[in-house]
Amino acid sequence: MPKHLFIIAFLIFSASAWSQSAQEKLEQRKEQILKEIRAQEALLRSQDTKQKSILTEIIQQKEKIRLRESLIKTTEKQAKILKDEMYINQLAINQLNRELEDLKSDYAALIVKSYKSRSEQSRAMFLLSSESFLQAYKRAQYMKQYASFRKTQGEEIKVKSEKLEVLNTKLVAQNIEKKKLIVEQEQERVTLQKEKNEQEKLSAAIQKDKKKIAQEIKSKQQEAKEIDRKIDRLIKEAIAEANRKAAAERKKANPKITAAETRATENSTKMVLTPEAKIISDNFKSNKGRLPWPTNTGQITQKFGDQPHPDLAYLTVHSNGIEITTSSGSQARAVFDGEVYSILYVSPVQKAVMIQHGDFFTMYHNLSDVSVVKGQKVSRKQNIGTIRTSSETGRTILKFMITQNITYTNPQSWLTPN
Repeated sequence: MPKHLFIIAFLIFSASAWSQSAQEKLEQRKEQILKEIRAQEALLRSQDTKQKSILTEIIQQKEKIRLRESLIKTTEKQAKILKDEMYINQLAINQLNRELEDLKSDYAALIVKSYKSRSEQSRAMFLLSSESFLQAYKRAQYMKQYASFRKTQGEEIKVKSEKLEVLNTKLVAQNIEKKKLIVEQEQERVTLQKEKNEQEKLSAAIQKDKKKIAQEIKSKQQEAKEIDRKIDRLIKEAIAEANRKAAAERKKANPKITAAETRATENSTKMVLTPEAKIISDNFKSNKGRLPWPTNTGQITQKFGDQPHPDLAYLTVHSNGIEITTSSGSQARAVFDGEVYSILYVSPVQKAVMIQHGDFFTMYHNLSDVSVVKGQKVSRKQNIGTIRTSSETGRTILKFMITQNITYTNPQSWLTPN
């Protein structure tokens, strides 16, 4: 096989296998997004408009826009993969056409030559005119090889013609699929623009009722602060418990330690680590910037510290962690090996899991159910619970926090960059 033909064949095989897998994954992603859009639209229809706040409407509409944009991006990726595959197939078609022309030309010449020497008499004379037995044998072999070559040429033309037919059929189907994707994209862009227009109307309505909305957000911030206080209390309890044990061990090892020194150890805001706990803590620290995300998919929709409100940019809110918006039904997962220190029951439908890694703690808040228990050892990327989807906004958001002792740190700086 010529080198260039081998390369094209390899490209076709590789691209076809990869693109089929990629297209299947993208199609599954599209189905998931469409399912979430339908759920969001059902949520919007089911709630009483009079009882629903403008802020809730804005959140719901913004979520619809986010999903629609994600759907358009997914369709664009599908179209690009299809375009690349079509380009490779067209290269193969062009190459096959050239080879078929050459083969047919050679074959036609063979037929003409064969026609001129078609009689049994001329073939016999060709053998009998040999000057020696060896020459006659060689001529007989030549005639046999010539007949075999003709047959091979004919079969090769047939095989290449069939390959060409398959590729042409595939290209026609790909063109139909490409046109379908273009129509889908255009329809989604029109729908997206309508949704953005609705968002603008809601934003204009907000300007008339800023005070009421600010109060609503303040109330939600108070709820968040109450949860943070519970987490702070648990961390302090963990530090106190570890330090009491450490103080007792030191006193046992050295009875001369004074009561003041014992109290200083017990009251320290920093955890006194055992040698084993220090190894875990050091390992956690050395993985800064390389920890896996606490969700399999998603994007950060609320950053750490004082930030503009994710839906109302003119308001500033404070967050001790980050919020990751993901797909409905998604699982929260541990970012590092550790031990479940506590499970918080924030409300009948809302839970949080706290995992200890030496003197580091990771918190996974807004879970509808948990799949771990207090004291359980967990490993990196292990599922620990299902992230709750809000019945009010339709959003699936995980609040994720990291502390070292009682100091909160920006979780985004610890995670592997997306």
